[in-house]
Amino acid sequence: MGKPPFGGTTIIRPGAPEVAPFLRRHALGVTAAAPLVAAVVGSLFNIWYNLAHVQPLLSDGQQAHLRDVITVYNAVVYPLGVGLWLWTVFSVGGAFRDAWQGRTPDPAALARARVRAINLPWHISAIMTVAWTLCIPVFWGALAWEGEVLDPEFLPHLSISIILGALITVTYGFFATEYAACKLLFPVLFTDVHPAGIPGTITMTLRRRGLMWAISIGACPIVALLLVAHDVEPVTRNFLFAVGALGIAFGLMGSLLISRLVAEPVDVLKRAAQTVAGGDLDVEIDLLRADEFGPLIDEFNRMVAEMRNKERLRRTFGLHVGEAAAEQILASDPGLGGRECVVTVMFCDIRDFTARCSRCSADEAVSMLNEFLTVMVGIVERRHGGMVNKFLGDGFMAVFGAARVEGHEGVAVTAAGDMLASIGALNERLSGRGLEPLAIGIGIHTGPAIVGNVGSDERLEYTVIGDTVNLASRVEGLTKAVGRPLLFTEGTRRGLSADLSVERLEARRVKGREEPLDLFTVADSGAPVR
Repeated sequence: MGKPPFGGTTIIRPGAPEVAPFLRRHALGVTAAAPLVAAVVGSLFNIWYNLAHVQPLLSDGQQAHLRDVITVYNAVVYPLGVGLWLWTVFSVGGAFRDAWQGRTPDPAALARARVRAINLPWHISAIMTVAWTLCIPVFWGALAWEGEVLDPEFLPHLSISIILGALITVTYGFFATEYAACKLLFPVLFTDVHPAGIPGTITMTLRRRGLMWAISIGACPIVALLLVAHDVEPVTRNFLFAVGALGIAFGLMGSLLISRLVAEPVDVLKRAAQTVAGGDLDVEIDLLRADEFGPLIDEFNRMVAEMRNKERLRRTFGLHVGEAAAEQILASDPGLGGRECVVTVMFCDIRDFTARCSRCSADEAVSMLNEFLTVMVGIVERRHGGMVNKFLGDGFMAVFGAARVEGHEGVAVTAAGDMLASIGALNERLSGRGLEPLAIGIGIHTGPAIVGNVGSDERLEYTVIGDTVNLASRVEGLTKAVGRPLLFTEGTRRGLSADLSVERLEARRVKGREEPLDLFTVADSGAPVR
């Protein structure tokens, strides 16, 4: 037996290994420590450069004064930065722990935690940037204030040392924090919503990400190597600087090209997916790629084409069985089977239609019948949510309550009243074309029935079967004998609102029942049926 077409959802996750339980248990602490390695690497580079290029430019007194300033600065600024960073990370702790332990977090706290979790890489980048760049004015100002004349190359070398250390720390700290948040915080905080598109967040585009990659893996190492060659002969130094500058330029250009090559198909796929989500299936991506995006684009186009075909089938199918019936069939397992439930069945029939057809042309008869059915189907399905299950020549059978709608008895009787009211306007249009007016009969009964798919493996029909259907048909057949256009049974009357004015009529015998059948109608249901 094959798998049903809607038998479940297949979740596809990245192929990376599962996160270790220890990391999950200490997700906040691990996320807070994520940028630590980047900070250490940036600091080591800064210390090396200062010892190699900055310290030789200072006198012994200036060196001692700079060490004191650095000590005070680190003792004041960095604890403040670390404290601010820890507070930022652990401020999501309340909502995170509630979600982790299966409790329902406070909605406002959860919303704030989600925004902060997404923005964590930007928070750490801002903190690191401020902490590093403040070093330049503080260190230079402290030495200038000390009074001893500074070497002219001190400020450029100090700036280079700080800026390169900051670039290393900020870029790698950003990516490390982003990775930790995605792996450890997002699976807990975003179980019912996707992180993309959360208001108040700052997202890193592929183009910006490519630029940061180029700076972190290209510009910083090349500049560092060039600084090592600062003291070589001028000709060699100039050559190395030229080569380094070209390397950085090519690295940035290559990064921009790569990010563009990646961002373009992603942007196109995103726009196409949004268009499909908006209900427009006439979408096809015209972008030729020889990499992994090529098969992805082909699969997307194939998926949308299949969706178009299914939508065309649904619409065409709906024209034959009714839109409501088509929706219910396609939403269920399209195999043989059904379920028993209480429904309200309505039969509607045009009186003396056979005789009428003998007095007009075939085109006039079909046109009149189509106009009548168009009005009635609109009332039953679009206005009252019923389901026209099948057409019966000059009438039809409709079902209310197959989708488990409460109060379907009243809905069916109200729909019947609207159908009778619409006959007057329809007859005026027919009279304008020289055609005889229509008269209809409507029978309604409520009771248990089997609702589902019947037929063969090759052809199915979604219908309602059982004694309830038979009885509703016979009640409709009594409308002409009773002289009322609308009749319904006790089963239907029990489900009606007390506000509806109901008239009890004389009980009648019907085929298949020994006892006479109690009949009812709405007090103002109109003139007798001819």
